[in-house]
Order: sequence, then structure tokens, then C-alpha cells
Amino acid sequence: MAGRSFLERIYATSVGHGLARRAGLADPPVLLRGRVRPAGPIGLGTVTGGVLAERTLDVLGLVGTGPLRDEPDQQTRDADGRVRPPAYHARLGALVIDATGVRTIADLEPVRATLRPAMRGMEKSGRVIVVADDASAVEGLEARAVAQALDGIVRTVGKELRGGSTANLVTCGAGVGPEDLASTLSFLLDGRSAFVDGQVIRVRPRKAGDSPDDAYDPARPLSGRVVAVTGAARGIGAAIAHTMSRDGATVICVDVPQAGESLARVANTVGGSALQLDITVPDAGRRIAAHVVGRHGIDTRLWAIVHNAGITRDRLLANLDESRWSQVLRVNLAAQIAINAVLLDPAIPGGLAEPGRIVGIASTSGVAGNRGQANYAASKAGVMGLVRAMSEQLRDRPVTANAVAPGFIETDMTAAIPFVQREVFRRSNSLSQGGRPVDVAETIAWLCDPASGGIDGQVVRVCGQNLVGA
Repeated sequence: MAGRSFLERIYATSVGHGLARRAGLADPPVLLRGRVRPAGPIGLGTVTGGVLAERTLDVLGLVGTGPLRDEPDQQTRDADGRVRPPAYHARLGALVIDATGVRTIADLEPVRATLRPAMRGMEKSGRVIVVADDASAVEGLEARAVAQALDGIVRTVGKELRGGSTANLVTCGAGVGPEDLASTLSFLLDGRSAFVDGQVIRVRPRKAGDSPDDAYDPARPLSGRVVAVTGAARGIGAAIAHTMSRDGATVICVDVPQAGESLARVANTVGGSALQLDITVPDAGRRIAAHVVGRHGIDTRLWAIVHNAGITRDRLLANLDESRWSQVLRVNLAAQIAINAVLLDPAIPGGLAEPGRIVGIASTSGVAGNRGQANYAASKAGVMGLVRAMSEQLRDRPVTANAVAPGFIETDMTAAIPFVQREVFRRSNSLSQGGRPVDVAETIAWLCDPASGGIDGQVVRVCGQNLVGA
């Protein structure tokens, strides 16, 4: 227990742990992680006769079963006369509700009726997924209001589920088909989405030319592709490199020269290459492209660039000088813009391929702000604005731009936070714990999947449904 604070040492004892549990700090659930799915059956409910969810499960080789509904002929009364919904004999691994076609307030009742039995009928780390039409795809005031109502329902379900189960809403734009939706539904169903909870993910039809080729393997979707990851020497960056390698990618690990030893270790472990580079130098983009060509040949282009590198220089705004302000914005935001501009140039050998993927790292601090982090919050909110703007800029090119916004993730940096403050951060989400670097990495790998072309201009929070921000 060397290096732990006094409170941590007390908490680690059986007496301290028992007192913490009596005070309401119960042990957090163990989350299912990785490319595995909950063991129980998938319940498939339809509200207005929609078939998109069923057809997408079919693409994934999965079969849904009819779920229970809280309807009068299935209800029972307990000894106190209270009406109880029907109960599942075998717990569900997942519940998928097809709410496409929902347009009226009355249409929301079967959503409630399908959800109620499942609230006590999910296995640990179960999944609730509602598939609906996006508000932009419906007409009429009531229909648009109801589309937003589904958002409120799913976020609440995420906060009420227990045992590590999650709830997410997938909204589909006009023309979305099963092939557009499949990678997202697969991600949300299994352990890769362990720390993604209470989120709204918008799917659009894939752009022309942005479809997986014949060699695509959903178990190793990045096989034969080169991916660059900045800030790869440790923490989240190292987890991204490992996850990309697991999914078949050849990884270029980028970090500052000062991190050369750990960078080389990560690169060797994943069978990739190391590029020691300060991403703020003017020719950073060209040096990444040159590394691609030098290592993999003149005809090779990057499949994806993951902008993970970032720094903090925390001070209250009253004490925040120009140097700390500019350092954070230069590393966390300006470098991404400059590198993207080079890699998106079709004339640059070793630049971004088409189709291709760009992923930035935002933060819940950019969503809600954070005391002492005006510079950091500005940079991370800027990343959100950047990927949304790039999505518009690239609308005629088969390249997607997205970001993830991590919440409290257990890293060496967060381990330095005082124990009580750290516990508050851990418990301030629906899963009552901090996330792991791999949770961020899995979400990025999903966004980089060749089958994820329908996800574009989005910021996906990896925060366990943190209570801060929207």
C-alpha cells in the first residue's frame, strides 16, 4: 500500500470498506468488456411495426425474441394488492426496441410497456438500445417533440438500471439501412461499449464510396490498414494503439521525443512503428505522411488519424497567464487543425486515404466546463466544434470526422487527484466508477471501423453517463 494516502489505506481495510458500504458507497458493478456480448437472449420489441432493428440484427447474424410487455392480461398482484408487470424467467442479455415510426405521444406507451418488465429483468452488464427516427427525418410538431421525448426516456433508463447495464438511443436519418446501422448496434450490444451509457448516437446513410471492401472481417475490421495515434506512449494513447492492433491495424505510434523509451515499448508490443514528434512543429503533418511512405511504401495512405495527444496546464482564470493558455490550445486544438489540413491533401503521399477516418479527443470538461480548466475546456470544446465543422467540409468526400469525450478515466494523471475528490468523480455517473483507458480506445476503434461510415460529425461521450453537462 506504499504511496497511498491515509484515507486510501483505511478504505482498503475490511473495517474501512465495511463502513464505506454502510455509508452508501457500495462496490461498483464489474463491467463486461471486450468483444463479448451478454449471455442472455436479445429481446426485440417493435412499437409501430418497424423492421429496421430486426433487419440489422439479421445482418449481424443475431435473432431477437419477443419481449414481455406490461399489459393488463400479463400483470399480477402481490400480497399488498400492487400491480406487478410480468417477470422474465431467464434474464435478458439485451433489449432492442424498434421505435422507428413513433410519431405521437400515444406511441410512447408501448415503449414504456416494453421497458418496464426489463428494468428488473436484465442480466448484469445488460444492454437496452432504442432505435428511432431522428427528429430531422420526421415532420410535424408532435412528431418532433416525441423524438426528443425518447431521448429523455433512454437517459432516465440508463440512470435506473443496475448491475453495470447501460441504455443508449440510436437515431436514424432518412434513408438509413441495416448496413449503415450494423456496426453501431454491434458496438452497443457488446462489452466494447461498457462505459458508453445514456448517449444519443446519430446514424446517417454512408457516403458514396464509404463501404467495407470484400476482404472486410468484422472480427478484425482494420486488417491491412495503417492508423496513426498521437500521444501513444502511455495511458489512453497506449490503450488505443493496443486496441487498434487487436483489430488488425498496423499502428504508427506518435509521441514527443521525451517519451521515446515508453513510445518504443508500446510500438514494439503492438508490432507497429514509433515516430518521435512534437505535433506542434509546423511540418508535423508532412512528417507523419513521410513516415507512412518510408515505412509502408509510396502507395500506402493512412486509414485513420487519432488525435489523442493533449496536455493540461490548470489554473483558475484569475491566475492563468498567456503561456499556459496558449500551450494547451496549441497542443490540444491547433495542432490537429494543421495536421488534418496536410493529411487531407490528396496530393500528399502518405496522407489520408479515401475512405478514411479522423478522430479527435474531446472531454466532458469541454461539455460542461471545469473549475481551473478554462484553457483545457476551450481546447476540448474546440475539438467538438472542429469535427462537426469538418463533417460539413468533407460532406462530398468519403472521410468521417468524429470525437470521443471521456469522463473520469482511471489513469496515472487521475491517480494523483486526492482520494475523496477522486471517489466523488468515480461515483458521479450511472455506473458508479471511473472508466478505463480501454473504454475510450474501444469507442475510437468503433468509429474507425470501415463499417462505421454512417457516424460522422459526432461527439460520443465515454463517461458512464456522467452527471455533468448534457
